[in-house]
Amino acid sequence: MKTTRQRQLPKAWLKVSKVCVALGDAHRQRILLLFEPGEQIGMRQVLGTTTLSRTAVSHHLRVMREAGVLASEKIGKEVFYSIDKDYVRSQLAAVIDYIDSEL
Repeated sequence: MKTTRQRQLPKAWLKVSKVCVALGDAHRQRILLLFEPGEQIGMRQVLGTTTLSRTAVSHHLRVMREAGVLASEKIGKEVFYSIDKDYVRSQLAAVIDYIDSEL
């Protein structure tokens, strides 16, 4: 057992941890599954597909954006989101690399 891991995550895993938290919530998973390949979605579109409040949707989008799962772009008065596939892929690859090299 690696006892050094009991108190803190390795520095390289801090970003991975945020992605895992962002993807670990069922509401955020449903929002992520709304996207078509290469599509940008605004909050209004997300609100039209869910029973969540505007505040809750905003929170979930913010968590995913801050974790790097979603990129955002303000167009006019609305913010549009898209999946940052390269970033998510790199973080998931870090998990696989760790498993391959350390376990």
